[in-house]
Formats: sequence, C-alpha cells, structure tokens
Amino acid sequence: MSVFPSNFFYKYALTLYQFRRYCYLCNAMKKILKVDNPNVYAEYVGAPVLHQQLSLISYDEVSPFRNSLNNYGVYGLFIQQQFPKYLSYGTKSILVGDSSIIAVAPGQIGGAEDNGTPLYINGWALLWSPELLKGSPLEGEMDKYQFFSYFDTDWLRMTPQEWERISLLLATMRKEMQENQDSPALRGILTSYLQLILDYCQRIYLRQLTQNESGESDILKRFHRLLVDYFSKGMQRETGLPTVSWCAGELSYSVRYFGDMIHQATGGTAIGYIHAFVIDQAKNILMKGLSVGETADLLGFEYPHHFSRLFKKVTGITPTEFLA
Repeated sequence: MSVFPSNFFYKYALTLYQFRRYCYLCNAMKKILKVDNPNVYAEYVGAPVLHQQLSLISYDEVSPFRNSLNNYGVYGLFIQQQFPKYLSYGTKSILVGDSSIIAVAPGQIGGAEDNGTPLYINGWALLWSPELLKGSPLEGEMDKYQFFSYFDTDWLRMTPQEWERISLLLATMRKEMQENQDSPALRGILTSYLQLILDYCQRIYLRQLTQNESGESDILKRFHRLLVDYFSKGMQRETGLPTVSWCAGELSYSVRYFGDMIHQATGGTAIGYIHAFVIDQAKNILMKGLSVGETADLLGFEYPHHFSRLFKKVTGITPTEFLA
C-alpha cells in the first residue's frame, strides 16, 4: 500500500526539492542507528546485555554482523585489530590502520552504512552512558581526554604490548559484569577499569601528538584548539561567531601578525579558517536531522539566512542542497 494519498502529487504538486527531502528523511531513518544507550549497539550486533549503563562486546564472538552508521548518545571506544574500510567519522571518511582505537562521544556520528555484506572483525567495542560516571572521580576528568574530539586525531595506534594489556583489562572487566550483579560497588570497579583504559588511550594520544609536532604548525594547533573550546563551551550562543581579533588576543598576538602566521601555515586567511571550521560543525549538526534554522541558532547566527549565505560561500551549495 502506498504511503502517499491517491491524489498526493496532483493536489499538492510537490516541488522536486520537497520530494528529494522526503526521500532523504526516509532513507536516513533506515540507515542511521540511534545509539542512545550502550545496549542498542550490543543488541544490533547480537551481543549479550551485561549492564544497563555499560556494554562490552567481543567482536570475535559476534562476527559476522552487519555494518551500521551510528548516531551516538553515549561514549565509546572501538578497539580492533582491523576496521572496515572507508568509515565515516563526522563529515570525514577515514581509512583506519590495524591495531587501532576509535573514540566517539555523545552527539557524534560514525561508522559505515549497511551494504548487506557480512562483517568479520577482531577486537572489542566498549560503550558507556554518561550516567555511569555520575558522582565518580572520572566524571570531572573526561575533558582531559582530547582524543574524543573529531578534530584532534582520527584514531589511536596501539603497539602490540598495548593491544595485549588493554585486551586483558577488557576481558577482566567483562568477567566482573558476568559474575556480579549491578551495585554501587560494581559501578565503582567498572569506572576504575574504564579510567585505566582511558589513561592508556591518553598515553597513546600524547605519543602521537609528540610525533606529529615537527610536521605541523604550533600556532595552527593552538588556533584550532581555541575554536574547539569556544564551541564546546557554547560561547557562540552568547557572543556569536569568534572573530579574528578575539582569537589573536586570546593567543597573545596582534591581529596582523596572527593573520600572517595563519596565512603562512595554511595558505589562506584566519577568517577563512574560522568559517571552514564553523561549516564543518554545521554539517555534523545537519546530518543529525536538525533544521537549517536550528543549526544556525546552535552555531550563533542571528538569522538563518546569514548561515545559509556563509554555507554556500564555503561549500558552493546551500544547506538544503547539502541535505538533498
């Protein structure tokens, strides 16, 4: 039976855009898995539910399963010997190396659309709700783990020794959930293991950061981190988009000198870098189903048409064309 009334096309004369937008929404509902609690993904791949606020999956035990493009409402670490090719991570497509870790945080989108091919992989998936951390020492320390950001690194590369140690921690952690009922004591043990695993990830992240220092501009890293912090704190909702003069002042440079350094590092302008950063944020928000107006408001634009104009200037298309 058709989902359209019999006189749908004739009576209402849908425009091409409206029809394409309708198809996009239907498609998105089918293809994006909303992981709003840790066990949604566990159930999707056929893994047992061990705890209401934390899911620990051994891929060796559930393979084969199907790919999924996920909209996360939880934190997650995907710790694997090999990953599917051409994963999405925000608006980027990435090819992840062997023995690596991908970190995701609430509000992010990642994975790969189901193409019908069975997936065989080795490793682990660890997902947990922010609620698990409430009242724990770890709750106030999550901001230090910068590898959850889309912008700092795409993945963490483990040594064989790190793979072995992290796998042992995960196996022990899972045994705790299998053998003990939920209680404040168990949650304390789980968050302690979780913090130890995150500290291993932080060590890997800092090692990679040090290795990359010689190949990247320090001013560009600081500029980028400033923009990440600005939007993560919601400052755009109060003061609008960050300006070049504000960024220069925060980094203790004159506007002209700051602009010259960014031009030397990127070949472009500081305001162009800010605009590109904002539009990358916008794409991630739009992909989650928010309207153009809602996206403009979240990003600090006073009027939606100002946002649409900047979006087209940076990308060559409008936000509605991006969604179509």
